[in-house]
Amino acid sequence: MDLTTVWFVLIAVLFTGYFILEGFDFGVGALLPVLARDDRERRVMINTIGPVWDGNEVWLITAGGAMFAAFPEWYATLFSGFYLPLLLILLALIVRGVAFEYRHKRPETTWKRRWDTAITLGSLIPALLWGVAFANILRGVPLDADHEYAGTLLDLLNPYALLGGATTTALFLTHGAIFTALKTTGDIRHRAGTLAVRLGILAATLAVTFLTWTLTIRSNPAAVILATAATAALLAGLAAAHTRREGWAFTGTATAIALTVATLFTALFPNVLPSTGDPTGTLTATNAASTPYTLGIMTWVAAIFTPVVLAYQGWTYWVFRKRIGVAHIPTH
Repeated sequence: MDLTTVWFVLIAVLFTGYFILEGFDFGVGALLPVLARDDRERRVMINTIGPVWDGNEVWLITAGGAMFAAFPEWYATLFSGFYLPLLLILLALIVRGVAFEYRHKRPETTWKRRWDTAITLGSLIPALLWGVAFANILRGVPLDADHEYAGTLLDLLNPYALLGGATTTALFLTHGAIFTALKTTGDIRHRAGTLAVRLGILAATLAVTFLTWTLTIRSNPAAVILATAATAALLAGLAAAHTRREGWAFTGTATAIALTVATLFTALFPNVLPSTGDPTGTLTATNAASTPYTLGIMTWVAAIFTPVVLAYQGWTYWVFRKRIGVAHIPTH
């Protein structure tokens, strides 16, 4: 396996980790006004992701950095052509991060409500737009012979991409509801478990439709196997959620998200951004890659520091593994 393939796989792994981990805290944030009945319950939900949400975003930063260094042509074309959606994602993540920090700074109900709304919107917008973006990456976009985006914003809002956005939103909401049930006690746990099953039915329907459509656009035997496994994992997770086995349910939805991302990257390879315009504009893992020397240096750096980062993040989850409830939240 050459280094361009290695780094294509590594970027896929980084985005997989990002969507699994950030997926559940997007879901928790988006469900804040749905599951929580009062301020103490909202604080419980926020506290379930409080110690980890910023660490989860490291996966996105690392994926973007890896893409910039390993495949500069892919990075340049993607970030210029998808400028507005990616800008909206960035702004939503900024507002969401500020909301987590500022919500508790003043005691007024109105103040907290506004920041709660910011958390909800800051979670929903990226959940939707990431699906739109990745569906367009797989489907392809208008590129000219110089690998420059030649389309408009409306080209990105095609039916397949919008279905991709709806699918990621539903998956993350389900994932977040299951995580809430896994991490809480009492009434909020019961409500989250019930909602997870209902959302899961919608997520499964959208996911099956999206994956089936995906395989009609780009497909290979490995992608078919991965898509089938993703569907099976999601259904198994929902069955576990129905029986209130939150740990297995979370494993099921996490596996389903991982296999869905793997399906997209497997179906995409060896392309990284197909062109629906000039065929010579298609970016592949070969013509978009950095020099072998650059990839070699990156590989050594990744081999040294990646285990350290993974160990630290794993330790964080272990430390904050216990359930919480309103009994842990002060009344004042």
